[in-house]
Amino acid sequence: MDILEIFLESLTTLTVNKMRTGLAILGIVIGIGSVIALISLGQGSQKAIENQIQSLGSNLITVSPGGQNTGGVRGAAGGSTTLTLDDAKAIELAKLPSVKSVSPEFSRRTQVVAGRNNTNTQIIGVLPQYATIRKINMALGNFIGEADKTAVLGSKAATDLFGEDVNPIGLSIRINGQILKVIGVTESKGGSGFNNADDAIYAPLSTVQKQLFGASHLTSIAIEAKDSNLMTSAQDAVGYLLLARHKFNNPSQADFSILSQNDILSTASSITGTLTTLLGGIAAISLLVGGIGIMNIMLVTVTERTREIGLRKALGAKRKIIITQFLIEAILLTLVGGSLGTLLGIGISLTLSKIMNIPFAISISSIFLAIGVSGAIGIIFGWYPAQRAASLQPIEALRYE
Repeated sequence: MDILEIFLESLTTLTVNKMRTGLAILGIVIGIGSVIALISLGQGSQKAIENQIQSLGSNLITVSPGGQNTGGVRGAAGGSTTLTLDDAKAIELAKLPSVKSVSPEFSRRTQVVAGRNNTNTQIIGVLPQYATIRKINMALGNFIGEADKTAVLGSKAATDLFGEDVNPIGLSIRINGQILKVIGVTESKGGSGFNNADDAIYAPLSTVQKQLFGASHLTSIAIEAKDSNLMTSAQDAVGYLLLARHKFNNPSQADFSILSQNDILSTASSITGTLTTLLGGIAAISLLVGGIGIMNIMLVTVTERTREIGLRKALGAKRKIIITQFLIEAILLTLVGGSLGTLLGIGISLTLSKIMNIPFAISISSIFLAIGVSGAIGIIFGWYPAQRAASLQPIEALRYE
Protein backbone atom coordinates (compact mmCIF):
# COMPACT_ATOMS: atom_id res chain seq x y z
CA MET A 1 0.00 0.00 0.00
CA ASP A 2 1.77 3.15 -1.20
CA ILE A 3 1.59 6.61 0.33
CA LEU A 4 -0.90 7.90 -2.29
CA GLU A 5 -3.39 5.16 -1.43
CA ILE A 6 -2.99 5.91 2.29
CA PHE A 7 -3.51 9.63 1.60
CA LEU A 8 -6.68 9.03 -0.46
CA GLU A 9 -8.07 6.64 2.16
CA SER A 10 -7.36 9.18 4.94
CA LEU A 11 -9.12 11.87 2.91
CA THR A 12 -12.13 9.61 2.36
CA THR A 13 -12.30 8.79 6.08
CA LEU A 14 -12.28 12.48 7.05
CA THR A 15 -15.08 13.35 4.63
CA VAL A 16 -17.37 10.61 5.97
CA ASN A 17 -18.11 12.53 9.18
CA LYS A 18 -18.06 16.14 8.04
CA MET A 19 -19.37 17.60 11.31
CA ARG A 20 -16.67 16.00 13.44
CA THR A 21 -13.96 16.93 10.94
CA GLY A 22 -15.22 20.52 10.82
CA LEU A 23 -15.18 20.86 14.61
CA ALA A 24 -11.64 19.45 14.77
CA ILE A 25 -10.46 21.93 12.13
CA LEU A 26 -12.24 24.85 13.83
CA GLY A 27 -9.88 24.86 16.81
CA ILE A 28 -6.83 25.18 14.55
CA VAL A 29 -8.54 27.83 12.39
CA ILE A 30 -9.20 29.99 15.46
CA GLY A 31 -5.70 29.43 16.86
CA ILE A 32 -3.77 30.19 13.67
CA GLY A 33 -6.10 33.08 12.79
CA SER A 34 -5.63 34.65 16.22
CA VAL A 35 -1.84 34.37 16.12
CA ILE A 36 -1.52 35.87 12.63
CA ALA A 37 -4.04 38.66 13.30
CA LEU A 38 -2.46 39.73 16.60
CA ILE A 39 1.11 39.57 15.30
CA SER A 40 0.07 41.54 12.21
CA LEU A 41 -1.65 44.20 14.32
CA GLY A 42 1.41 44.40 16.56
CA GLN A 43 3.69 44.90 13.56
CA GLY A 44 1.27 47.46 12.09
CA SER A 45 1.18 49.40 15.35
CA GLN A 46 4.98 49.36 15.48
CA LYS A 47 5.17 50.71 11.92
CA ALA A 48 2.59 53.41 12.73
CA ILE A 49 4.65 54.57 15.72
CA GLU A 50 7.84 54.56 13.64
CA ASN A 51 6.13 56.60 10.90
CA GLN A 52 4.88 59.06 13.53
CA ILE A 53 8.39 59.49 14.94
CA GLN A 54 9.92 59.81 11.46
CA SER A 55 7.36 62.50 10.58
CA LEU A 56 8.78 64.71 13.33
CA GLY A 57 11.91 65.21 11.23
CA SER A 58 14.79 63.39 9.58
CA ASN A 59 18.06 62.67 11.41
CA LEU A 60 16.60 64.68 14.27
CA ILE A 61 18.36 65.43 17.56
CA THR A 62 16.56 67.34 20.31
CA VAL A 63 18.28 69.27 23.09
CA SER A 64 16.06 69.91 26.12
CA PRO A 65 16.67 71.85 29.34
CA GLY A 66 17.20 69.72 32.45
CA GLY A 67 19.52 66.71 32.75
CA GLN A 68 18.63 63.23 31.62
CA ASN A 69 20.52 59.97 31.08
CA THR A 70 20.20 59.89 27.31
CA GLY A 71 22.28 60.68 24.24
CA GLY A 72 26.00 61.32 23.95
CA VAL A 73 26.09 63.36 27.16
CA ARG A 74 24.86 61.93 30.42
CA GLY A 75 23.03 64.59 32.38
CA ALA A 76 22.01 65.03 35.99
CA ALA A 77 19.02 66.87 37.38
CA GLY A 78 18.88 70.49 36.28
CA GLY A 79 16.64 73.49 35.72
CA SER A 80 14.02 73.79 33.00
CA THR A 81 15.10 77.24 31.74
CA THR A 82 18.76 76.53 31.05
CA LEU A 83 18.70 76.77 27.24
CA THR A 84 18.81 80.14 25.49
CA LEU A 85 18.80 81.50 21.97
CA ASP A 86 22.53 82.16 22.38
CA ASP A 87 23.07 78.42 22.86
CA ALA A 88 21.34 77.71 19.55
CA LYS A 89 23.36 80.43 17.80
CA ALA A 90 26.59 79.04 19.25
CA ILE A 91 25.81 75.58 17.82
CA GLU A 92 25.06 77.13 14.43
CA LEU A 93 28.16 79.35 14.41
CA ALA A 94 30.41 76.43 15.43
CA LYS A 95 29.74 74.85 12.03
CA LEU A 96 30.09 71.34 13.43
CA PRO A 97 30.88 68.88 10.59
CA SER A 98 28.06 66.52 11.62
CA VAL A 99 25.37 69.21 12.03
CA LYS A 100 23.31 70.40 9.05
CA SER A 101 20.76 72.77 10.60
CA VAL A 102 19.70 74.21 13.97
CA SER A 103 16.20 75.30 15.04
CA PRO A 104 15.63 77.05 18.42
CA GLU A 105 12.07 76.56 19.76
CA PHE A 106 9.83 77.81 22.53
CA SER A 107 6.46 76.14 23.16
CA ARG A 108 3.65 76.49 25.66
CA ARG A 109 -0.04 75.62 25.76
CA THR A 110 -2.56 78.40 26.09
CA GLN A 111 -6.04 79.49 25.03
CA VAL A 112 -6.48 80.85 21.50
CA VAL A 113 -9.54 82.82 20.34
CA ALA A 114 -10.87 83.40 16.83
CA GLY A 115 -14.20 85.23 16.75
CA ARG A 116 -16.64 83.18 18.82
CA ASN A 117 -14.47 80.06 18.73
CA ASN A 118 -11.60 79.19 21.05
CA THR A 119 -9.33 76.26 21.73
CA ASN A 120 -6.52 75.31 24.08
CA THR A 121 -3.53 74.38 21.96
CA GLN A 122 0.26 74.36 21.72
CA ILE A 123 1.89 77.63 20.67
CA ILE A 124 5.33 77.04 19.14
CA GLY A 125 7.75 79.88 18.53
CA VAL A 126 10.03 79.03 15.61
CA LEU A 127 12.38 80.34 12.93
CA PRO A 128 11.91 79.63 9.18
CA GLN A 129 14.23 76.59 9.21
CA TYR A 130 11.82 74.78 11.56
CA ALA A 131 9.70 73.71 8.58
CA THR A 132 12.63 71.94 6.92
CA ILE A 133 13.95 70.23 10.04
CA ARG A 134 10.51 69.12 11.26
CA LYS A 135 9.18 68.18 7.79
CA ILE A 136 6.32 70.69 7.84
CA ASN A 137 4.46 70.96 4.51
CA MET A 138 1.95 73.67 3.76
CA ALA A 139 -1.64 73.05 2.66
CA LEU A 140 -2.40 76.76 2.36
CA GLY A 141 -0.26 79.90 2.37
CA ASN A 142 3.34 80.10 3.59
CA PHE A 143 5.31 79.15 6.68
CA ILE A 144 6.73 81.60 9.20
CA GLY A 145 9.10 84.18 7.71
CA GLU A 146 10.62 87.36 9.05
CA ALA A 147 7.31 89.20 9.55
CA ASP A 148 6.24 89.84 13.15
CA LYS A 149 2.86 88.86 14.65
CA THR A 150 2.02 86.21 12.07
CA ALA A 151 0.77 82.67 12.68
CA VAL A 152 0.62 79.35 10.87
CA LEU A 153 -2.12 76.95 11.99
CA GLY A 154 -1.95 73.20 12.21
CA SER A 155 -4.79 71.51 10.31
CA LYS A 156 -6.72 70.56 13.47
CA ALA A 157 -6.18 73.97 15.09
CA ALA A 158 -7.49 75.63 11.92
CA THR A 159 -10.63 73.48 12.01
CA ASP A 160 -11.19 74.10 15.73
CA LEU A 161 -10.91 77.87 15.31
CA PHE A 162 -12.55 78.48 11.93
CA GLY A 163 -14.51 75.33 11.12
CA GLU A 164 -14.41 72.97 8.16
CA ASP A 165 -13.82 74.19 4.60
CA VAL A 166 -12.91 77.72 5.68
CA ASN A 167 -9.78 79.41 4.33
CA PRO A 168 -8.34 81.27 7.34
CA ILE A 169 -5.56 83.03 5.39
CA GLY A 170 -5.69 86.73 6.20
CA LEU A 171 -7.91 86.25 9.24
CA SER A 172 -6.80 86.98 12.81
CA ILE A 173 -6.46 85.05 16.06
CA ARG A 174 -5.95 86.38 19.58
CA ILE A 175 -3.41 84.87 21.99
CA ASN A 176 -2.85 86.38 25.45
CA GLY A 177 -4.24 89.72 24.27
CA GLN A 178 -2.05 89.84 21.13
CA ILE A 179 -3.54 89.77 17.61
CA LEU A 180 -1.76 87.53 15.08
CA LYS A 181 -2.52 87.36 11.36
CA VAL A 182 -2.89 83.86 9.86
CA ILE A 183 -0.57 83.36 6.88
CA GLY A 184 -0.72 79.58 6.41
CA VAL A 185 -2.18 76.18 7.30
CA THR A 186 -0.03 73.03 7.48
CA GLU A 187 -0.79 69.69 5.88
CA SER A 188 -2.14 67.08 8.28
CA LYS A 189 0.42 64.65 9.70
CA GLY A 190 -1.99 62.66 11.82
CA GLY A 191 -1.34 61.84 15.46
CA SER A 192 -2.79 62.56 18.85
CA GLY A 193 -1.86 63.78 22.31
CA PHE A 194 -0.09 66.93 23.48
CA ASN A 195 2.65 66.69 20.85
CA ASN A 196 0.25 66.46 17.91
CA ALA A 197 1.73 68.59 15.11
CA ASP A 198 -1.77 69.16 13.68
CA ASP A 199 -3.02 70.62 16.96
CA ALA A 200 -0.47 73.45 17.13
CA ILE A 201 0.00 77.06 16.12
CA TYR A 202 3.37 78.31 14.87
CA ALA A 203 4.52 81.91 15.24
CA PRO A 204 7.87 83.77 15.04
CA LEU A 205 10.14 82.88 17.95
CA SER A 206 10.60 86.50 19.08
CA THR A 207 6.83 87.08 19.04
CA VAL A 208 6.11 84.00 21.14
CA GLN A 209 8.96 84.54 23.61
CA LYS A 210 8.72 88.26 24.26
CA GLN A 211 5.19 89.35 23.39
CA LEU A 212 3.05 86.31 24.19
CA PHE A 213 4.79 84.76 27.20
CA GLY A 214 7.55 87.14 28.31
CA ALA A 215 10.21 84.42 28.33
CA SER A 216 13.90 84.56 27.53
CA HIS A 217 14.71 80.83 27.48
CA LEU A 218 14.05 78.03 24.99
CA THR A 219 12.08 74.87 25.61
CA SER A 220 14.14 72.91 23.06
CA ILE A 221 16.66 73.10 20.26
CA ALA A 222 16.08 70.84 17.24
CA ILE A 223 19.18 69.80 15.32
CA GLU A 224 19.32 68.00 11.99
CA ALA A 225 22.37 65.80 11.49
CA LYS A 226 23.90 65.68 8.02
CA ASP A 227 23.50 61.91 7.84
CA SER A 228 21.89 59.15 9.89
CA ASN A 229 25.36 57.66 10.43
CA LEU A 230 26.49 60.92 12.05
CA MET A 231 23.74 61.06 14.69
CA THR A 232 25.96 59.91 17.55
CA SER A 233 28.79 62.18 16.44
CA ALA A 234 26.41 65.15 16.32
CA GLN A 235 25.02 64.32 19.77
CA ASP A 236 28.48 64.24 21.29
CA ALA A 237 29.73 67.35 19.49
CA VAL A 238 26.68 69.41 20.50
CA GLY A 239 26.79 68.02 24.02
CA TYR A 240 30.40 68.95 24.69
CA LEU A 241 29.96 72.36 23.08
CA LEU A 242 27.07 73.13 25.45
CA LEU A 243 29.00 71.73 28.41
CA ALA A 244 31.75 74.24 27.71
CA ARG A 245 29.23 77.09 27.32
CA HIS A 246 27.47 76.17 30.58
CA LYS A 247 30.84 75.76 32.32
CA PHE A 248 30.55 72.08 33.28
CA ASN A 249 33.58 69.81 33.24
CA ASN A 250 31.74 66.60 34.00
CA PRO A 251 28.99 65.41 31.59
CA SER A 252 27.09 63.95 34.55
CA GLN A 253 26.51 67.51 35.81
CA ALA A 254 24.92 68.77 32.57
CA ASP A 255 21.81 70.94 32.95
CA PHE A 256 20.46 69.78 29.57
CA SER A 257 19.69 66.49 27.87
CA ILE A 258 20.10 65.28 24.32
CA LEU A 259 17.80 62.74 22.70
CA SER A 260 18.14 61.46 19.15
CA GLN A 261 15.46 60.13 16.85
CA ASN A 262 17.26 56.78 16.85
CA ASP A 263 16.95 56.59 20.65
CA ILE A 264 13.20 57.13 20.44
CA LEU A 265 12.78 54.65 17.57
CA SER A 266 14.81 52.03 19.41
CA THR A 267 12.77 52.42 22.59
CA ALA A 268 9.45 52.40 20.74
CA SER A 269 10.44 49.34 18.68
CA SER A 270 11.52 47.50 21.81
CA ILE A 271 8.23 48.19 23.58
CA THR A 272 5.98 47.34 20.62
CA GLY A 273 8.09 44.26 19.83
CA THR A 274 7.64 42.99 23.38
CA LEU A 275 3.88 43.63 23.23
CA THR A 276 3.63 41.84 19.87
CA THR A 277 5.45 38.83 21.27
CA LEU A 278 3.19 38.82 24.33
CA LEU A 279 0.04 39.00 22.20
CA GLY A 280 1.33 36.24 19.94
CA GLY A 281 2.11 34.07 22.98
CA ILE A 282 -1.37 34.57 24.39
CA ALA A 283 -2.95 33.70 21.04
CA ALA A 284 -0.71 30.63 20.74
CA ILE A 285 -2.51 29.11 23.74
CA SER A 286 -5.52 28.61 21.47
CA LEU A 287 -3.26 26.52 19.19
CA LEU A 288 -2.57 24.20 22.12
CA VAL A 289 -6.30 23.93 22.75
CA GLY A 290 -6.89 23.20 19.08
CA GLY A 291 -4.21 20.50 19.09
CA ILE A 292 -5.76 18.81 22.12
CA GLY A 293 -9.11 18.93 20.36
CA ILE A 294 -7.66 17.14 17.35
CA MET A 295 -6.10 14.49 19.59
CA ASN A 296 -9.47 13.90 21.25
CA ILE A 297 -11.20 13.60 17.88
CA MET A 298 -8.57 11.14 16.68
CA LEU A 299 -8.92 9.06 19.86
CA VAL A 300 -12.68 8.90 19.30
CA THR A 301 -11.99 7.86 15.71
CA VAL A 302 -9.69 5.06 16.89
CA THR A 303 -12.40 3.79 19.23
CA GLU A 304 -15.06 3.89 16.51
CA ARG A 305 -12.82 2.14 14.00
CA THR A 306 -11.49 -0.56 16.34
CA ARG A 307 -13.10 -3.45 14.39
CA GLU A 308 -11.89 -1.97 11.08
CA ILE A 309 -8.34 -1.71 12.42
CA GLY A 310 -8.49 -5.30 13.70
CA LEU A 311 -9.74 -6.56 10.33
CA ARG A 312 -7.00 -4.71 8.45
CA LYS A 313 -4.29 -6.06 10.75
CA ALA A 314 -5.76 -9.59 10.43
CA LEU A 315 -5.46 -9.22 6.65
CA GLY A 316 -1.79 -8.30 6.97
CA ALA A 317 -1.70 -4.53 7.37
CA LYS A 318 1.60 -3.59 9.00
CA ARG A 319 1.95 -1.44 12.10
CA LYS A 320 3.61 1.42 10.20
CA ILE A 321 0.69 1.53 7.71
CA ILE A 322 -1.80 2.05 10.55
CA ILE A 323 0.39 4.72 12.17
CA THR A 324 0.95 6.49 8.84
CA GLN A 325 -2.76 6.65 8.02
CA PHE A 326 -3.76 8.14 11.37
CA LEU A 327 -0.86 10.59 11.26
CA ILE A 328 -1.85 11.70 7.75
CA GLU A 329 -5.43 12.23 8.92
CA ALA A 330 -4.23 14.41 11.82
CA ILE A 331 -1.84 16.36 9.60
CA LEU A 332 -4.54 16.92 6.98
CA LEU A 333 -6.85 18.31 9.65
CA THR A 334 -4.23 20.75 10.91
CA LEU A 335 -2.96 21.82 7.48
CA VAL A 336 -6.46 22.57 6.23
CA GLY A 337 -7.21 24.36 9.51
CA GLY A 338 -3.90 26.23 9.26
CA SER A 339 -4.61 27.39 5.70
CA LEU A 340 -8.12 28.56 6.56
CA GLY A 341 -6.80 30.17 9.76
CA THR A 342 -4.15 32.04 7.76
CA LEU A 343 -6.79 33.48 5.44
CA LEU A 344 -8.94 34.36 8.43
CA GLY A 345 -6.03 36.04 10.23
CA ILE A 346 -5.09 38.10 7.16
CA GLY A 347 -8.72 39.16 6.69
CA ILE A 348 -9.13 40.17 10.33
CA SER A 349 -5.85 42.10 10.44
CA LEU A 350 -6.65 43.89 7.16
CA THR A 351 -10.09 44.89 8.44
CA LEU A 352 -8.86 46.04 11.85
CA SER A 353 -5.92 47.97 10.35
CA LYS A 354 -8.39 50.00 8.30
CA ILE A 355 -10.69 50.56 11.28
CA MET A 356 -7.78 51.52 13.57
CA ASN A 357 -6.05 53.54 10.81
CA ILE A 358 -2.70 51.78 11.14
CA PRO A 359 -0.52 50.29 8.36
CA PHE A 360 -1.36 46.75 7.27
CA ALA A 361 1.73 44.66 7.99
CA ILE A 362 2.12 40.93 7.61
CA SER A 363 5.28 38.95 6.91
CA ILE A 364 5.51 35.94 4.60
CA SER A 365 7.60 34.21 7.25
CA SER A 366 4.68 34.33 9.71
CA ILE A 367 2.44 32.61 7.13
CA PHE A 368 4.97 29.83 6.51
CA LEU A 369 5.45 29.57 10.27
CA ALA A 370 1.69 29.15 10.72
CA ILE A 371 1.54 26.35 8.16
CA GLY A 372 4.62 24.71 9.70
CA VAL A 373 3.14 24.93 13.18
CA SER A 374 -0.07 23.37 11.86
CA GLY A 375 1.82 20.38 10.50
CA ALA A 376 3.81 20.03 13.71
CA ILE A 377 0.61 20.08 15.78
CA GLY A 378 -0.79 17.31 13.56
CA ILE A 379 2.28 15.16 14.12
CA ILE A 380 2.56 15.84 17.87
CA PHE A 381 -1.10 15.43 18.75
CA GLY A 382 -1.76 12.72 16.18
CA TRP A 383 1.09 10.48 17.29
CA TYR A 384 -0.56 9.08 20.41
CA PRO A 385 -3.87 8.12 18.70
CA ALA A 386 -1.88 6.60 15.81
CA GLN A 387 0.25 4.56 18.22
CA ARG A 388 -2.83 3.45 20.10
CA ALA A 389 -4.51 2.29 16.89
CA ALA A 390 -1.39 0.44 15.74
CA SER A 391 -1.02 -1.28 19.15
CA LEU A 392 -4.45 -2.96 19.01
CA GLN A 393 -4.37 -6.76 18.90
CA PRO A 394 -6.28 -8.09 15.84
CA ILE A 395 -8.33 -10.68 17.76
CA GLU A 396 -9.36 -8.29 20.53
CA ALA A 397 -10.14 -5.58 17.98
CA LEU A 398 -12.38 -7.92 16.00
CA ARG A 399 -14.30 -8.85 19.18
CA TYR A 400 -14.81 -5.15 20.06
CA GLU A 401 -18.46 -4.07 20.18
